[in-house]
Amino acid sequence: MTPAAIALRFTGALDALGPAARMLLMQRAASQDPDVATRVAAILACVRADGDDALRQYAREFDHVELRALEVPRAAWDAALARTPASVRAALERAAGAIATAHRAQLPREVVVEVEPGVTVARRPEPLARIGVYAPGGRAAYPSSVLMGVVPARVAGVGEVLVCSPPGPDGMPSDAVLAAAAIAGATRVFALGGAGAIAALAFGTTSVPAVDRIVGPGNAYVAEAKRQVAGMVPIDSPAGPSELAVLVDAGSDPVIAACEMIAQAEHDPDACAVAFAVGDQAADALTAALEVAVPLAARREVVAQALARQGGVLRVSTREEAIAAANAYAPEHLLVLLADPDDALASLRNAGAIFLGPSSSVAFGDYRSGGNHVLPTGGAARAWSGLGVLDCMRWTSWQRITPEGAARIAADTARLADFEGLPGHAAAARTWEPRS
Repeated sequence: MTPAAIALRFTGALDALGPAARMLLMQRAASQDPDVATRVAAILACVRADGDDALRQYAREFDHVELRALEVPRAAWDAALARTPASVRAALERAAGAIATAHRAQLPREVVVEVEPGVTVARRPEPLARIGVYAPGGRAAYPSSVLMGVVPARVAGVGEVLVCSPPGPDGMPSDAVLAAAAIAGATRVFALGGAGAIAALAFGTTSVPAVDRIVGPGNAYVAEAKRQVAGMVPIDSPAGPSELAVLVDAGSDPVIAACEMIAQAEHDPDACAVAFAVGDQAADALTAALEVAVPLAARREVVAQALARQGGVLRVSTREEAIAAANAYAPEHLLVLLADPDDALASLRNAGAIFLGPSSSVAFGDYRSGGNHVLPTGGAARAWSGLGVLDCMRWTSWQRITPEGAARIAADTARLADFEGLPGHAAAARTWEPRS
């Protein structure tokens, strides 16, 4: 087949991009749509006021289904698991095992330090009591996202893990979601989707208990709902369309790079797939590979739209410039196809997850390697991390100060309290000053 020209939003030399194009490239966090924000605010307020009645109404309005019950009985999970093909069930079980192994290694330990003789300060990790995991449904179901949300919570020791996922025509979430919930060890599942589900998890209703944290991906309404409730209930991280940045040089396989860009671009027309190529040869080879591969992609219309909106092959002069570009871009996924990718790792700071070398496909991270695929997007990786066990925990601080330690620090404490104008604090401290 003769290669066909493809539309890429960003091409040429990175340092030749104009200010507007560079801003679009680097500051791509989804802007808050006023209409979405207004509609979500109304949904949140309605669910907070009317609880289960509002949730049933939204199921009729958005999912076109009459819910007999909001909670999915355990027998329905088991039936869905029994209907799951054996090979798929085995793959889900192996994926869950890998996620558990990777996240178990992240478990924190209590930190106890004697800062001065007789003065001990400590922090102790505690699992949250209840977490809510949102699992997308509707046009597509993502059992992998169920595993990514539920398994770390279970590893952390969370007492209850609730899953919310939109109902299908039968009033139940998809078999894939229910099977994954059973395998991952969820506590309860609710047939709830969209902003209404986030409201239920945040505020609680008669049927749905309020949770201590909400995690999991979703559409624009889910993301906006999470943003609006974040002041009351912590969330995992800001999330938007899927993203990939690839670093390539003259020794990289352009076919592999093109395949990875297509894999992420097929998620959504708003997905971002950008390559930073060291030199003309690498940039030209990757562009040619995309021109061959995109027309052959199974979801080529979605891929083509994504590349035209937020895709690109941008040329840089040196390896160091490619690394600097990746740090500035701060992608959800970063695939390093440079020569000696391990050597670049220490310099790569801003990414949700980094994949080193051609055999480290981002698809493995999406499903099977054990790393978490719930990651920050839109440049949020400059400050946010991917989902892990620490998102399922909080810290309790404690102190122990002996009489001898109190005597050692009493005078300083009193002086500082007096300086801040808090005489009661100063008096409490002076109780322990040594007596002559």
